[in-house]
Amino acid sequence: MTTHEPPPPVPYGTPDAPRIAVRGQAHLDVDPEIARIAITVTARGTDRREALTDLTRRNTTVLDLVKTYGDAVEKLETGAFSISPQLTKHGRGERIRAYHGRVHLTAELTDFTALGELTTRLADLDLTHVDGPWWDLRPDSPAHRQARRTAVQEAVQRAREYADALGTTLAALVELADIGAENTNPYPAMEMAGGGMRMAAYAGSATDEAAPLDLEPQRQHVYAEVNARFTMAPPHL
Repeated sequence: MTTHEPPPPVPYGTPDAPRIAVRGQAHLDVDPEIARIAITVTARGTDRREALTDLTRRNTTVLDLVKTYGDAVEKLETGAFSISPQLTKHGRGERIRAYHGRVHLTAELTDFTALGELTTRLADLDLTHVDGPWWDLRPDSPAHRQARRTAVQEAVQRAREYADALGTTLAALVELADIGAENTNPYPAMEMAGGGMRMAAYAGSATDEAAPLDLEPQRQHVYAEVNARFTMAPPHL
């Protein structure tokens, strides 16, 4: 018994059901929702235990400071930790000159006023590096949904205009495709656009705290693009 496979759908229309293929796009500029900063705490000592103890103390100081900002800090994470010997460059054999320790932390804030104050206070600490901020939107931000809706609406409007130019109307939606859905990267890491500052403190902190930085949030660009195919009533040409 032979089974007849149905023919694949043709990628084009027919005289009775012409197709229109259009692309809809949306570009939105919106305020950021979160800001990230990278904090690197370092320590140095001639003895391994001394360097480790100093690093632990400095790390605790940074964590305690960040946590005092309460709900303004949405996320605080510890990344890589390292402690390594520094060898002498001259002389016979290898001798350890000192030990260097580092702890990398990442903080995510939603209160940008607190962000300016926190980054200044962190940079005022001994042997503490601050990088950022990197501005971003949450993956579930309403701005993404708005951009997608706008792109679809533009595709429908464009198709209607083509059909109207032919003196006919749209009949049905055949296909709606999200461009590049398989290659999306919704949560860029620390290298996203937005520039950033870099601050470091090496010497002892001053008695008076430095004035908080005035950080101006960078607006985020949201982009959506879709391909849409419609059928339309046969035009009278």
